[in-house]
Amino acid sequence: MDRLANTVRPYAWGSTTAIPELLGVRPTGEPQAEMWMGAHPGAPSRVDRGAGPVALSEVIAADPEGELGADAVRLFGPRLPFLLKVLAAASPLSLQVHPDLAQAKEGFADEEERGVPADAPHRNYKDANHKPELICALTPFNGLCGFRAPNEAAELLAALEVDSLKPYVDILHAHPESHALREVLTAVLTADPEAMTETVRQATAAAERLGAQDGPHAPAYAAYASIARHYPGDPGVIAAMLLNFVTLQPGEALYLGAGVPHAYLEGLGVEIMANSDNVLRCGLTPKHVDVPELLRVVRFESAAPAVLRPEADSSGEELYTTPIDEFRLSRHVLADGAAPRPLPTTGPQILLCASGEVSLRGADGELPLKRGESAFVPAGEEAALSGDGTVFRATVTA
Repeated sequence: MDRLANTVRPYAWGSTTAIPELLGVRPTGEPQAEMWMGAHPGAPSRVDRGAGPVALSEVIAADPEGELGADAVRLFGPRLPFLLKVLAAASPLSLQVHPDLAQAKEGFADEEERGVPADAPHRNYKDANHKPELICALTPFNGLCGFRAPNEAAELLAALEVDSLKPYVDILHAHPESHALREVLTAVLTADPEAMTETVRQATAAAERLGAQDGPHAPAYAAYASIARHYPGDPGVIAAMLLNFVTLQPGEALYLGAGVPHAYLEGLGVEIMANSDNVLRCGLTPKHVDVPELLRVVRFESAAPAVLRPEADSSGEELYTTPIDEFRLSRHVLADGAAPRPLPTTGPQILLCASGEVSLRGADGELPLKRGESAFVPAGEEAALSGDGTVFRATVTA
């Protein structure tokens, strides 16, 4: 068992207080957006096995089968296949989609063949892997996830009473679903910038008005107006109006598969994802937007957000079920005085204490974890949890 020393990423959209409060430290006044737990090369966690702090990525590279287990290495290669994060959003992240595995391999190979530098701002594919992800709320958490049904999106846009949006309303009413969503998103992202800036200005004013009134879409209108205040004139504001607005309550989660447009807006959550940096952006960002590649990857299908709630097994472990092998997220809600809960030994594990104080006991002793602290347990190592608190457990499905 290893206590993890983790890096906090200071992205501009991050909260200045949420992660410091979780960790019980004084805020610095700067944004603290994400705390990374894992072996991602951009900011690997560090462990100390007696010779000083070492990156977890180096520990795994020195003995992949010993740290990850033979099955995980066979399936995913000699690296930890997931990244666990605490994510603290105070303002919207970019509106984005992720490729599936075949698209990622194809896109990465194409950019490598064309000699696109790895750090080029217009590079789409940083690696050849897909990036499915799961976000679980620790506080009420607002986001956008998946397309609305075209008729519902048309109704929402029409209520804004903005003349320049009426052609989009007509398309959404008149075309089959996939064609309508594709045509409108394409039109929004390729519109004349000056004209779109004025459209966004008018739509924002209307959304602010409607968001302050009673009505079934009032929370969504308020959210869209807030997005526009952060990104005035951005075509992503109109693109966002095609998507479902959702609020997760603490303990609820969303799984985001390939091709599903989404954006996190505000809140504190635990996020787990496959170890990839592949992101294609639709808007709400100053970064590169590759419209043709985006349209190749997006799945133009409407669906209501499928909010996940954990399901407990006989041991008390509560699992968030997802159709992915690279990661598996569960939680343990522990009560003081209860019997220790043995953990499986089949794969690598990262444990995050999200509330209270718990203890991780193994063959070599005991590792106490306070709120915000985390640990790495190598494959094959026996350990058990006890204490009074909530622990998230990240591992592989296989």
